[in-house]
Amino acid sequence: MARYTGPKSKIARKFKEAIFGPDKALQRKNYAPGQHGQSKRSPKKSEYAIQLMEKQKAKYTYGVLERQFRKTFEKANRRKGTTGENLLKFLEARLDNTVFRLGIAPTRDGARQLVSHRHITVNDHVVNIPSYEVRPGDRVGVRERSKNLEAIVNAVGGKQKANFPWLEWDHSRMEGKLLNLPERDQIPENIREQLIVELYSK
Repeated sequence: MARYTGPKSKIARKFKEAIFGPDKALQRKNYAPGQHGQSKRSPKKSEYAIQLMEKQKAKYTYGVLERQFRKTFEKANRRKGTTGENLLKFLEARLDNTVFRLGIAPTRDGARQLVSHRHITVNDHVVNIPSYEVRPGDRVGVRERSKNLEAIVNAVGGKQKANFPWLEWDHSRMEGKLLNLPERDQIPENIREQLIVELYSK
């Protein structure tokens, strides 16, 4: 299963955002990596470079490689509504992202691993495909025999409810529900999706 496995701190420093979660390296070195990272003079980026960087940030944030990202964009483009907003909604509806948002795992990478290792269920059926599209009304929970796993117990410890309005969380059952797809202003990610639309429209 393809996924990015390279250095994450360098990527976070490139975008100057903790897109993979809290990062001490980013706090210590809040500038781009490389020998010119601290240079006060930063070359002016072209329109294409800015759009490409925004797409790369979205891909790294959600852990999606180019081919799958483009398929998601094409699907968003066919759906009624604003293409950029549809794109983020589909990315948010991925099973690995939903597991992360529910707090079952502390990071998207951790959520992806839980899904791949068959610890997660959707509507009481085990699903091991991280890109699986969760639909409104679907219940996402922890497999019964996996509820005592230390990583899961630590992640959900003390959690009473989901922190996102499009999700609800039942702590006693270790199960959440997707109420609806989120609106753009509810998604906290700092992504300028219109730049991605402009890039793919060329």
